[in-house]
Amino acid sequence: MHFTFSILLLLLFPSLCFSSLTELPALMAMKASLDPQNQFLTSWTPHSEPCSGAFEGVACNEQGLVTNISLQGKGLWGQIPPAVGGLKSLTGLYLHFNALSGKIPKEIARLNQLSDLYLNVNNLSGGIPREIGNMPNLQVLQLCYNKLTGGLPTQLGDLKRLSVLAVQSNQLTGAIPASLGELGTLTRLDLSFNSFFGPIPARLAHAPMLQVLDVRSNSLSGNIPLALKRLNGGFQYENNPSLCGVGFSGLKVCTATTTRNPNKPQPFEPGNFSAKNLPDSPTAKEIPESANLESNCSQTHCSRASKSQQIGIVFGVIGVIAALAVSGLFIFSWYRRQKQKIGSTLDTSDSRLSTDQAKEVYKKNASPLINLEYSNGWDPLAKGSAGYSQEVLESFMFNLEEVERATQSFSEGNLLRKSNFSAIYKGILRDGSVVAINCISKTSCKPDEAEFLKGLKILPSLKHENLVRLRGFCCSKGRGEWFLIYDFVPNESLLQYLDIKVGSGEVLEWSTRVSIITGIAKGIGYLHGSMGNKPAIVHQTISAEKVLIDSHYNPLLSDSGLHKLLADDIVFSMLKASAAMGYLAPEYTITGRFTAKSDIYAFGMIVFQILSGKRKITQVNRQGAEAGRFEDFIDANLEGNFSESEATKLGRLALLCTQESPSYRPSIENVVKELSGFICT
Repeated sequence: MHFTFSILLLLLFPSLCFSSLTELPALMAMKASLDPQNQFLTSWTPHSEPCSGAFEGVACNEQGLVTNISLQGKGLWGQIPPAVGGLKSLTGLYLHFNALSGKIPKEIARLNQLSDLYLNVNNLSGGIPREIGNMPNLQVLQLCYNKLTGGLPTQLGDLKRLSVLAVQSNQLTGAIPASLGELGTLTRLDLSFNSFFGPIPARLAHAPMLQVLDVRSNSLSGNIPLALKRLNGGFQYENNPSLCGVGFSGLKVCTATTTRNPNKPQPFEPGNFSAKNLPDSPTAKEIPESANLESNCSQTHCSRASKSQQIGIVFGVIGVIAALAVSGLFIFSWYRRQKQKIGSTLDTSDSRLSTDQAKEVYKKNASPLINLEYSNGWDPLAKGSAGYSQEVLESFMFNLEEVERATQSFSEGNLLRKSNFSAIYKGILRDGSVVAINCISKTSCKPDEAEFLKGLKILPSLKHENLVRLRGFCCSKGRGEWFLIYDFVPNESLLQYLDIKVGSGEVLEWSTRVSIITGIAKGIGYLHGSMGNKPAIVHQTISAEKVLIDSHYNPLLSDSGLHKLLADDIVFSMLKASAAMGYLAPEYTITGRFTAKSDIYAFGMIVFQILSGKRKITQVNRQGAEAGRFEDFIDANLEGNFSESEATKLGRLALLCTQESPSYRPSIENVVKELSGFICT
């Protein structure tokens, strides 16, 4: 029967033939590799036509060929297979916000029609394939927030249609290829939070369409090309101590030894030092600029350097090495004396690193000098810091002794949960009140102390019945940690009430679910500024995990305003989980910005979760809410004990809040009004 049906399809729709016979194996190979346990791509089966709409996230053209694969935020944790190169008509590949690992296959470069490649926010490792430089139609290359290593291939300078290149927050190193300056359509280049070294190539500064260049937190050095001033705020260069230049805020003026001579040939990238890569060879354009070299001679004079000059250079190098050796001995002896001095003056209760912090410090920098930063240079709560009022400080400050006593010296028995950047402990204060203490490492906080304090100032002002209340905070210079003390919420998060098997857990009654939805909406409304005169705040990471339930089943939003304290890479690591569960609004992948409507989208997903009792919301749930089929979107554990009129309205509200376009989503004021209109609270 299936064979007859397939033949009929091919006779009626011959354009499907090529897709089913040629591209189906490639798609099934992708499924097997991206989703090894068949958890998320269950609609991809060998007995379905990929272009019939049966394959989730797959779109085709009129010829029946796959042109788009959109699987962002699906929870995929496998690897990208070489088979992806078989989808020759693919123009868009969107695999971002998953947990994919392994290397980027070089076969991906076979996609000659591809214009958008989104692999960002995964766990990809290895190098960036140089073969990507052979993709003639590539316009957007998003590889940020992975674990990629090695250098930027100089071949990326051959992507003549590229407009966006984002590789921030990886482990990339080497020089910035000067060939990127040849990209006439490049508008945005983000290289921040890597380990790139050497100068910013002068050629890159003259890229005609460039609007944004972000090189923060690298090891770049030398003179910043003056042409980059035209970018104004679009050029970000902080945390590169060896950069210099005139007219750039916070930078020292370059000395003669760091100025650049245009007559010097571009130096070599590691691994490129061979005869075929000499400046006169045909492949010279592949060699990036990687250093600013001083020269006081003309090109012809330098080519005839005398032996006496060469001998002088040799002796000069020997002299520099000797000077460095003497300086090293001096610094080492000074450090030993300084360490002894600091060690004798610190309070013993505040002078040790936490176990996790010590591991992190050792991993990032083997030098013990890093410890001195915590004991001698970080005091964000010093009097007068960033205009912080002493009254606010005194009313919210705890000392380390109180925090240690409350948690019984951070005992394992009091540990509630742990993440890559923080640990949360249960504690009891002197007055007997129970609290939750969030311990955040200093390295996870904003590097700019003024920005950190600005974010901190917001937290005490957030007071609402549907937000977790902040009791205070504590700064430990010795431990290099920051502590936020909140009221303890006994029933944990909304997650514990989802995916409950019949008879195996507590099932929330209908009225309780409605009350929780209403409370969450009111909490978001307060943050968005609809209730009171406080500045509007976008939560950014609303999820069922962030909704805590107290003993009266009152919902409390946690982590409100926390993103204001944390470094960008930490915030993005939190977004990974949100995206995987479907809370992240689709427009974020395009704009990279959060708005109040982003929170509305996440709220809509939570409404679906509360109604269905499920963590993962599927198309079946959405279609059920749209058609009024209660069996498809209302929790079966309720056994019919719910209000059909309220369920219908809440289902439609969830659909409205999760519209693709943010302009079609309601404001939180309208959501609260809608909820209060038919529910007595």
